[in-house]
This record gives sequence, structure tokens and C-alpha cells, in this order.
Amino acid sequence: MILAVDEMMKLPEFTAQNKEVIAEKLNAAEFMIRAYTHNNFQNRFVRFFADSSGDCLYGTSDFLKVGDTIQISQSMVNDGLYTITEIGDKFIRVDREMYKSTNLITKVEYPADVRAGVLELVKWDVKNRAKTGIKSETLSRYSVTYFDQDVNNQVMGYPVSLLGFLKPYMKARF
Repeated sequence: MILAVDEMMKLPEFTAQNKEVIAEKLNAAEFMIRAYTHNNFQNRFVRFFADSSGDCLYGTSDFLKVGDTIQISQSMVNDGLYTITEIGDKFIRVDREMYKSTNLITKVEYPADVRAGVLELVKWDVKNRAKTGIKSETLSRYSVTYFDQDVNNQVMGYPVSLLGFLKPYMKARF
């Protein structure tokens, strides 16, 4: 996962929030960033093949630790992102079940500015999502003005100003 849910729950903006909802928002933000930038953020120097069964991968690397995100590919059935929950001498346990298969495991690493940007996105989502589209609001004699939500001022449901941190990580798509 791009950010640890437990660490986020300690922040004052998230103390009143449901832990599962925050985890889903983080997952959604992670997939959105990967799709928007066309960047998998893979560290291809930490890559190996391992067989899987249940929630275990039968192989390991010295460069992985509990809480790291790995991407499984070339398995035909288990492809996707997983979070490491336990590491043994000859196995890695992940956060969800897998089918029996041979998998290519690659470590996923997000730069610090991307993690900080995701934190701001989730803060904005929790605080302002319900007010999306409101440009101004007056209390006396109640007046609300909405702005246009078009390609010029929003990307994937977020204000363009919040996604500026992703510009250096954009990859061309052919």
C-alpha cells in the first residue's frame, strides 16, 4: 500500500474516519496514480520468481520487508498489487489469497513526494468531496455558486492543483 493505514489513522484529519474506508481510499488513490502516470513505480532490481499457494509466496529477497508493496505479474491469475504481512526464511505471506501459480515478483517503491501527495489527496477527499463543484457559498440570504467541472480544472475527480506532484513521474504511453 502506498501509505500505512495505521499511520494515517493517527493524524487528526482521520481520527473520526472508518479505518476500512481510509484503506479503500488509499487503494483507489494508488490505482488512480498508476493509471494516470502510466508508471508502475517498480524497482526492477528487486525481482524474482516464486511459486504461490494460499497467501504464501515460496521465495524471498533480502530487499523486502513487512509492509512493502509487491507487484505480481506473468502469473495469468494472480497479477496485481499485494502488501507483505510476514517474511520467513523461505516464504513471504501477503494480504490476500492467491491461486497456485508461478509468479514474477517485483518490489514497488513510491518516492516521498508521491506519498506526501497521496496524503494530501486523501485529506482533500475526506474534507471536500461532498463540496465538489462549489465555487462560492454565502450564508446570509443563502447563495451557492458552482463552477464547471471540465478538463481544465479537474483530473480524475480531483482538482488539477492537487495532482501537480505527479508531473515528473508521467510516462509516455504508446
